[in-house]
Amino acid sequence: MPLDYAGAALGAAFGEGFADFRVVVKYVVDKARMFQPILKRLESTLDRLAPTVIEIGRLSEQLTLPEVETKSLIEHMKKGENLVRKCSKIPWWNYLFKVYYSPKLKELEDEIIRFCQVDLQVPNTRNGLRTLETVISISKRMGSFRVVETPTGSSHGVAGPQDLIVGMDMPIKELKTLLLKKEVQLLLLTAPGGCGKTTLVKMLCQDDEIKGTFKENILFVTVSKTPNVKLIVQSLFNYKNLWHEFQFQSDEDAIDSLPQLLNHIGPDPILLILDDVWLGSESLPEKFKFDIPDYKILVTSRTAFPRSEFTYHLKPLNDGDAMTLFRHSASLNEGSSYIPPEEDIKKIVRGCAGFPLVLKVIGGSLCRQKAEVWHSRLMNWSDGQFFFNSDTELLDHLQNSLEFPDDKVIFKNCFMDLGLFPEDQRIPAATFIDMWAELYELDEDGNQAIANLQELTNRNLASLVMSRKDASEVNNYYNEDFVTQHDILRELAMYQSSQGLREQRQRLIIDISKNNPPKWWREQKQQLFNARLLSISTDEFFLSNWCNIQAPKVEVLVLNFQTQNYTLPEFMEKMDELKVLIINNYGFFHSEIRNFQLLGSLPNLKRIRLEKVSISSLCKTYVPLKTLKKVSLFMCNIGKAFENCTIQVSEALPNLMEINIDYCNDLEELPVGLCDIVHLKKLSITNCHKLFALPKEIGKLVNLKMLRLRSCTDLSELPDSIRSLHKLSVLDISDCLSIMKLPKHIGEMCNLKELNMKGCLRLRTQFPESIMDLKQLKLVVCDEERAKLWDPIKEFLSDLEVLVAEKDINLNWLPK
Repeated sequence: MPLDYAGAALGAAFGEGFADFRVVVKYVVDKARMFQPILKRLESTLDRLAPTVIEIGRLSEQLTLPEVETKSLIEHMKKGENLVRKCSKIPWWNYLFKVYYSPKLKELEDEIIRFCQVDLQVPNTRNGLRTLETVISISKRMGSFRVVETPTGSSHGVAGPQDLIVGMDMPIKELKTLLLKKEVQLLLLTAPGGCGKTTLVKMLCQDDEIKGTFKENILFVTVSKTPNVKLIVQSLFNYKNLWHEFQFQSDEDAIDSLPQLLNHIGPDPILLILDDVWLGSESLPEKFKFDIPDYKILVTSRTAFPRSEFTYHLKPLNDGDAMTLFRHSASLNEGSSYIPPEEDIKKIVRGCAGFPLVLKVIGGSLCRQKAEVWHSRLMNWSDGQFFFNSDTELLDHLQNSLEFPDDKVIFKNCFMDLGLFPEDQRIPAATFIDMWAELYELDEDGNQAIANLQELTNRNLASLVMSRKDASEVNNYYNEDFVTQHDILRELAMYQSSQGLREQRQRLIIDISKNNPPKWWREQKQQLFNARLLSISTDEFFLSNWCNIQAPKVEVLVLNFQTQNYTLPEFMEKMDELKVLIINNYGFFHSEIRNFQLLGSLPNLKRIRLEKVSISSLCKTYVPLKTLKKVSLFMCNIGKAFENCTIQVSEALPNLMEINIDYCNDLEELPVGLCDIVHLKKLSITNCHKLFALPKEIGKLVNLKMLRLRSCTDLSELPDSIRSLHKLSVLDISDCLSIMKLPKHIGEMCNLKELNMKGCLRLRTQFPESIMDLKQLKLVVCDEERAKLWDPIKEFLSDLEVLVAEKDINLNWLPK
């Protein structure tokens, strides 16, 4: 299968032209004595721009480059190569040629700088990284794997661990020595779950010798319990923008295509890391072996595969390192209110058997706890000699960390809710905000849900990753925050949820592999289940052949799947208590949803969240959803969805209060029909980079209180009809790079209290006079340049605070 550059040809040509020109300049700079000063300056300029240009070339399939200017610059750089070569052949004494050629070199330098600063709106590294954030945030959701970027975005490497790490110095040296041996092509790193295999591999990838050897060719893929070879290979083809919308017909087809990619990304050595290969998938790493020079594979697994020729066994921590990690996790070195006797601490540490995960979780559960909690825990510890012979024993041991007082039992419920989602996936924090607002009556804005996730993070039971420091500081913006969880902890959540009779469980979690539902479900007994939460996960082979199930008390339904066509189960029709529906497509392509009309029979449905779904497929059978309050669309294809409905959108959604549209890349104009939902209170359109216009009809949304247009980089202006939004209190246009002016009559938005305009780089002119009429405006968030424009206005708006956003390049949200 040939490599296809069609989707990124322009960006690739730009990157290659720049690289070729840079090589020629570096080669000639010491040879052309007459032109050395200007060539050295040109070389320095190219070196400074190189990181930005590399990202533009690598991410060009997701970026929209200005075609005319880009092609012109490519042509000029080709001519520049010839010009520089000519300069190297001119005798040093011939000043006539210097007078002729020097201005041409300066013109070319100026054109390259102007292109990067103006045509790309990338005047500094921060904006380049923000573009990188956008692209990676999309690509990391594509399937049951992840290819992790380094913090610099320079390669398919691995971000280093962020927490305290102990006892890894010797394992790194030993593992590196073994990996770099010439005869080792495939190396297995094995240890029980929770011992730190993935942490060790991440640290290895940050090692200077490893980075120096493999450079940008470190590829990291999380394989998981049910590996999908086609998706794994598809993700690897996405490296250096070689992905195009074709589908491999089989696993064999995907594997057969992989050598083309590996040969293409050479000639530097290549390291492919297959993390978390489960028992039953022992043959998978062998499929990725090819006779390619300097190509190595590192595999991590809980199981020592007998066929593996080279294996490294990671041992648990020794007593000293285990004590250090436990003390850190329990904050015993930070002035805790209660410090237990040393013998008691040693007893607990011995019971953790040197497992870093267990030490962190148990320590976190005892952090700043009173003496009674420590004594209670010790009573369950026998003599402190525990050895985990199976994952089940490990899970039994970790249950001690889930002891919460009665007034905090909600944290245990929230922890168990994490098990509703597939392993090794980033779960959007917004998903839990929706679920818990209905299940546990938490606040609609998400503050309490985020606080609960933070508590689980503090106890090392999950990891809440906040996307940017300033993102959540202004008006509860959590769209880019997400949660991750160690596989063992996910199993613990599922293990807790599986206690007791299946019919009486609060959470029913079903995994279907290759059209084989559990035996109890196939038997078609008319069992009545009392679950409040139901999660069903299926793989790429699922044909939507549903068995029946009676679960009338379900309030939250989570459907996780990977297929391009998906049929909603008929039994949904009888879920009269259903309040929250979450449909997650973890496949590589958008999915067509059938049976959507079933939702019309649900009398209590309030929230729908759709991920990577073709919305136009839903409108073919559009039905009124009279109780629906909130719709969230993430990475969906919207197309003409709201224009071809059989009934008016306002009639179909008579009580809709909130719409969230995030990373919907085909959205170019906000559908006019949405502006007929006059009772709408919140409208959030974020990271929709092709959105270039809002309809004038947006002025009809007279009850709107929050309008967020964050990171819509092509949006050039706000319609003047926005003046009619008299109830609007929050307007967020941050990172809208193309907006050049505010609406003339913005002052008529008489209730506006917060305005976020950070990153509006082209907004340089004076604000309209009517801005003086924003008497209720209390907070403006912007960058330093925009803050200067507000200085004269603050004299008239005495209560106004202008907050300069912190320049924070934070990629902690990347999968660890």
